[in-house]
Amino acid sequence: MNANRLIECVPNFSEGNDMNIIRQITDAIESVEGIKLLNVDPGKATNRTVVTFVGAPEAVVEAAFLGIKKASELIDMSKHKGEHPRMGATDVCPFIPISGISMEETVLYSKQLAKRVGEELGISVFLYEYSATDPRWKNLANIRAGEYEKMASKLSGDDFIPDYGPRSLNAKSGVTAIGARDFLIAYNVNLNTTSERRANSVAFDVREAGRIKTENGKNVLDANGEPLRVPGLFKGVKGIGWYIAEYGVAQVSMNITNMQLAPLHEVFEACCKSADKRGMRVTGSELVGLVPLQVMIDAGKFFLRKQERSVGVAESELIKIAIKSMGLDELAPFDPKKRIIEYMLADYSKTPLVNMTLTAFADETASESMAPGGGSIAAYVGALGVSLGTMVANLSSHKKGWDERWAEFGNWAEKGQELKTALLKMVDEDTNAFNAIIDAMRLPKATDDEKTARSLAIENATKYAVEVPLKVMQLSLQTFEIIEAMAKIGNPNSVTDAGVGALCARAAVLGAYLNVKVNLGGLKDENFVKESLQMSDLLVQKANELEKAILDIVHSKL
Repeated sequence: MNANRLIECVPNFSEGNDMNIIRQITDAIESVEGIKLLNVDPGKATNRTVVTFVGAPEAVVEAAFLGIKKASELIDMSKHKGEHPRMGATDVCPFIPISGISMEETVLYSKQLAKRVGEELGISVFLYEYSATDPRWKNLANIRAGEYEKMASKLSGDDFIPDYGPRSLNAKSGVTAIGARDFLIAYNVNLNTTSERRANSVAFDVREAGRIKTENGKNVLDANGEPLRVPGLFKGVKGIGWYIAEYGVAQVSMNITNMQLAPLHEVFEACCKSADKRGMRVTGSELVGLVPLQVMIDAGKFFLRKQERSVGVAESELIKIAIKSMGLDELAPFDPKKRIIEYMLADYSKTPLVNMTLTAFADETASESMAPGGGSIAAYVGALGVSLGTMVANLSSHKKGWDERWAEFGNWAEKGQELKTALLKMVDEDTNAFNAIIDAMRLPKATDDEKTARSLAIENATKYAVEVPLKVMQLSLQTFEIIEAMAKIGNPNSVTDAGVGALCARAAVLGAYLNVKVNLGGLKDENFVKESLQMSDLLVQKANELEKAILDIVHSKL
């Protein structure tokens, strides 16, 4: 997979019950080299499956085409029934730029796919969202209005002309919308009611479109005779209420198209308040497809703050709090490794050290392999040091009698978690930097050009092997602020933990310093060498001073 240019594709297929059909479609998608299937989420009541996959742009176009082709062979829309609005065997096929590619470029690839689907499969295709050629089609709901049953009559008119494909309905495959869009969260909130009308009332409260304004039971119209609307709470939220027989409950079904304007946890809370106002209760919720990691982290922190507890806890704990607080596991298990997009995209082969057990890491370090070496160990020791400081902050935040100080210590713990995460990343990065030097040394040197290229590669790789431990020194020095604060004002019963944290932080700075010096020796760039030495010498001096100051505090309290 080309990690530099990635597009995510999330086609929605109008089949949610027959796993044999769904499997044939996903097999067709996965047949394309370089494609990674991230998630398959079938819904029985909606009779719809949301598939998520990612890859380089060209591979995504090919995989999407093969998936749409297979769906057109296996799904007959003339016989389709389901709770979710739909108009085609492949109802919608969005492209989302993930990395290394602009929205404008993504639009071009979506048009390539649309052209192929229209011309080769004989399916009417409308371009939507950023790809839309008609302002009306920017909103998918305007294309899908009337659903499959109205498509034949709409296509026969002069006001509903597809961008590609026939101007008459393909009765078996229906109509497909293809386009480029921003990341979208498909999210359903569960209610303790079977009333679709009451679920809609909650949806009207939270969605951007709100509800039609009424007086005395009649719609209020504007000067043009169009209904006036009372906007809902959140921009970037589309929503309706529906009843799901499979679960025996009504849901508020939403698409969140702007996570900054409509954070997931705030939408959930708004649904809770709206439901409560109407005598209902939210019992949980569900995510359809994948969710960005930051959305879950923000939610976890939000609910911890509501409890007046420290948010400076591990990422896994924040995610657990988010899942339980929003009831994301009410209807089905929620596995973060399969539902969070960053976890699905992670190439764990590139970070083998931080995923090892303590014993395996020690065994690998003790082996005859030259990596991991002192640089990786220095980064890990730095992570352990700030972890101790963070532990003291969390213990202080939850100390009996210090309840009013939970936010003060929670903020320190949050800073500690951020530094811990950064230092853990450097454990593998130091090893990667060392391996890059070895790779450069192995380059051919038979000709003058090859010798020049090899020499430049070694110089650049060696500079990076200096920059990595220098970064470890800088990060480790930053941890002293947290450790010193905890030695001074933290839980006195844990002051020795702060002291050990200071010892670790200094060891990390001095250990990384040795790696800076050893790699500077072979460099030709004198200015780089001079500046790096000056900076690292200053960092060592500060680390020695800070360690002594903290240990003096610790000994004074023993």
